[in-house]
Amino acid sequence: MPEQKAEQKTGQKTGQHLSVKERIAKGKARREKTPLSSHAGWMPAPNRPDPVALLEEQNLTREPDLVPVRHARMLASPFTFFRGAAKIMAADLRDTPRSGLRVQLCGDAHLSNFGLFASPERHLLFGLNDFDETLPGPFEYDVERLAASFIIAARNNGFTGKEARESALAAVTAYREAMAQFAQMRTLDIWYARLSEDALQSMVSEEATRKNKMSKKSRRVEKAVQKTAAKARTRDSLQALSKLGEFVDGKYRIVSQPPLVVPLRELEGAYGLSGDEVQQALHEQLRSYRATLPADRRTLLERFEIIDAARKVVGVGSVGTRAFIVLLQGRDQQDPLFLQVKEATGSVLEDHLPKSKYRQPGERVVQGQRLLQAASDIFLGWTKGVQDNRYLYWRQLRDMKGSAAVEAMRPAGMAFYARACGWTLARAHARSGDPVAIAAYLGKSGKFDAAITDFAQRYADQNERDYQAFAAAVGSSRLKAAEET
Repeated sequence: MPEQKAEQKTGQKTGQHLSVKERIAKGKARREKTPLSSHAGWMPAPNRPDPVALLEEQNLTREPDLVPVRHARMLASPFTFFRGAAKIMAADLRDTPRSGLRVQLCGDAHLSNFGLFASPERHLLFGLNDFDETLPGPFEYDVERLAASFIIAARNNGFTGKEARESALAAVTAYREAMAQFAQMRTLDIWYARLSEDALQSMVSEEATRKNKMSKKSRRVEKAVQKTAAKARTRDSLQALSKLGEFVDGKYRIVSQPPLVVPLRELEGAYGLSGDEVQQALHEQLRSYRATLPADRRTLLERFEIIDAARKVVGVGSVGTRAFIVLLQGRDQQDPLFLQVKEATGSVLEDHLPKSKYRQPGERVVQGQRLLQAASDIFLGWTKGVQDNRYLYWRQLRDMKGSAAVEAMRPAGMAFYARACGWTLARAHARSGDPVAIAAYLGKSGKFDAAITDFAQRYADQNERDYQAFAAAVGSSRLKAAEET
């Protein structure tokens, strides 16, 4: 690891101030050291850790009653297992070839961690939307996880081997071609680049134009984009109130839906706190979190008061970590604001890469998100939990957020989605890394694309073996899985 730390320090001090020619030379030199073809031919390490043991290790700090729920969600398919297995893949990526070109990693860049969200100007943007594992590291890590996720998702949808390979290849090719474009752009233009709802629609039209016709496949993709965007526009705090709230004794409160949604009024004593202590802690947490916001956002948030809070299960990999929702009210009962509070632990990548410079994991997540996203939630902040070694980050629960229905995708739709994800990941990396050096390393041929796609196929095979081992552990009662009621 000393070599990695030296690279990090060197990049921070001088890498961004080299001439364009020097940056190109740097990228090409890395290609000599780590050939593009070296990313192919992946095989599991002889001393590879037991994947089930890695999951058990994660479970030690999770809510015991929710661990079986996590296992049940991962057990649904090899694809859902992959979504919850970031720690396993992080251990596998440790020994893979890397060029030494570093970026701010998403850390969990699988295809379901992309989606639509609202900018502060209320425009819909497409981008990364999960940053729990974000950390500086080799750019290849994110590309490899993204490509592998497409192979796994395509297989889950019943695609042929060729169709699965084409979806992964589309993502990597889009990444490489987008990075080449960013390498030619001015620094501020990269920073302002974003993939808007209109741009997504234009991509569909451009695809149809390239094929000289608007085919049925293109129309399906176009309708899917429109449907996802329309649904995202309906997702706000008022909509959340209709789903998560109930009107009792003249005021709203969060409805109890255990084990997925459990109001704090039903969790008295669960964290060693009385009911009054829970309420006091909640208000103290809000004040502490509010202090991490810019002054104008603090002023805005002060106009809201806390009405209720609850524990709420979210995602697949996050199940079992502490996650809450907080209902606040502005001018009246029809002016709600739902905030989500998620536990931030150490990134799974910190087991194998230099530790984050942020001592508070919540700040690591927030700062990583701000760096990688084209625009971020205005209420993004962090705080330390009430108990020792517990850290949290805060954001809006629903702010015009929309996700693609991956399990319903057909080959054409998944290929289009892959290109959007590849472009988006390249833009995120170009903001934090050196797009000129990375583009020079990747080159103009498809060698990198083919090598990463080969890796993705091999890793998808390994993921299936890991899934079978996981399923066997559940079957033997080594792990408990509980269906959600």
